[in-house]
Amino acid sequence: MKKYVSDLKVVSVEHINDKYVLIKLTQDERLPEVLPGQFVEVRVDGSPSTFLRRPISVNFVDYAANELWLLVAAVGDGTRRLACLQTGDVLNCMFPLGNGFTMPSSPGDKVLLVGGGVGVAPLLYFGKCLNDAGCRPVFLLGARSGKDLLMLEEFRKYGRVCLTTEDGTEGERGFVTNHSVLGEIRFDRIATCGPKPMMVAVAKYANKNGIECEVSLENMMACGLGACLCCVEKTVKGNVCVCKEGPVINIKQLLWQI
Repeated sequence: MKKYVSDLKVVSVEHINDKYVLIKLTQDERLPEVLPGQFVEVRVDGSPSTFLRRPISVNFVDYAANELWLLVAAVGDGTRRLACLQTGDVLNCMFPLGNGFTMPSSPGDKVLLVGGGVGVAPLLYFGKCLNDAGCRPVFLLGARSGKDLLMLEEFRKYGRVCLTTEDGTEGERGFVTNHSVLGEIRFDRIATCGPKPMMVAVAKYANKNGIECEVSLENMMACGLGACLCCVEKTVKGNVCVCKEGPVINIKQLLWQI
């Protein structure tokens, strides 16, 4: 796919809570095709300690409004600077980068999308694309506490939403791999993104039950083009750059203990 480097205009900045911010961007030209699971490399201006672009998953693409959404966790100098953006500001972005999730071969397939923390971000757009194709997914979203769950009303537009929290304040208490929906439905495909221990646990469950599973890796991707080798992951085919061969990778290609 063709890649673009564009100055996108900030439409709005919504502070979801004290850590997460939803940034909506647009441009005068129609946004290019973006696949669910792809990401953006953003240039952080005004932050002397941030020399490299920051990789951010594409949270959603609203073609009717010509908007690209980024869900950002403000945890470092660069992302905290992004959280300070105002409506009308300009954000230089290189996109769309990487590959995307695999769409099911049949709309009748039962698809489970598992996310934790800011890893829920790419699952919203994937869920929308699945729903548009006639395949209504099940979202299984986990967090430490109910206050850490993100964008639930948006997810509910495109599929059933199941929740887990470690403290039991929302949904079922425990981890995503303990949720009762896993015993209710025999899924054909799983896609997951979030903390690596969570993705490893989901991959083990999928492998044990013979379910096709893709993970969206969150290795540090400094350039987005496979030049800097910051994001190398060991696979059955040898070392690959996650920014080019991923970030979405089938678990059969990974050397995780599954």
